[in-house]
Amino acid sequence: GDYNDKQSLHAAIKGAWGVFSVTNFWELFSAEAEAAQGKAVADVCKAEGVKHLIWSSLFNVNKLSNGVLPGVVHFDGKADVEDYIRSLGIPASFFHAGFYMSNLPGQSLRDMGEGNWALAMPNPADAPIPLFDAAADTGKFVKAMFLNHEKILGKSIYGATAYYTPTQIVDEFKELFPNTGKKMGFSQLPGDVFKSIVGSTTGAPEPIQEALLQNMRLLKEFGYYGGEKLEPSLAILTEKPTTWKEFAKKEPLFAGLN
Repeated sequence: GDYNDKQSLHAAIKGAWGVFSVTNFWELFSAEAEAAQGKAVADVCKAEGVKHLIWSSLFNVNKLSNGVLPGVVHFDGKADVEDYIRSLGIPASFFHAGFYMSNLPGQSLRDMGEGNWALAMPNPADAPIPLFDAAADTGKFVKAMFLNHEKILGKSIYGATAYYTPTQIVDEFKELFPNTGKKMGFSQLPGDVFKSIVGSTTGAPEPIQEALLQNMRLLKEFGYYGGEKLEPSLAILTEKPTTWKEFAKKEPLFAGLN
């Protein structure tokens, strides 16, 4: 169905027992437009009598940080939809995807020149990052949520393998690729440097640069999941989630490293 066309959503959802709804802020660069899409799906699920809606949500960072990080709109818009779904009283649960492992290779973790690899991020070396292999593991979590329908209605499930620090990410990379990793280390980037890199490599405007910086600050300052433990979410899985080492082994950018 077309998120922007309720009639097509009715046609797509009619007769469905369960629906997994995920929207993409980065297609629209608008939290308001994304929220409108998510709310439209919720309205149609209510009208069609869907027994279990799973909304791909995230924390409201502005609230979580008591206004310290007001710019993470790509989180806050999804949280707004979660609040709306809860207000409808429909049978629903909420999947919070972690920090994509795929966002590391070639971006924060890359060859800085002449085979010198490094991990560079604007957060400290001990920041807890809930790493998640979205391509391999989204289905594992969503399937488990549907299978545990009655147990998890109204609850949030956190989609991540484990909390990894930048130090752990580097150490495990060096274990996999000891020759490449000989000179490898972690660099904590100043915020303005991080923003300039984002701007120059992606062309993102300043508000998006700031949003991504605040997103990174969230990891250490307030916690990606507000300090919530991952164990209850991992306990419903029937298939093991992908570890950082397993992801790195199959990552094309790392092919040929030793």
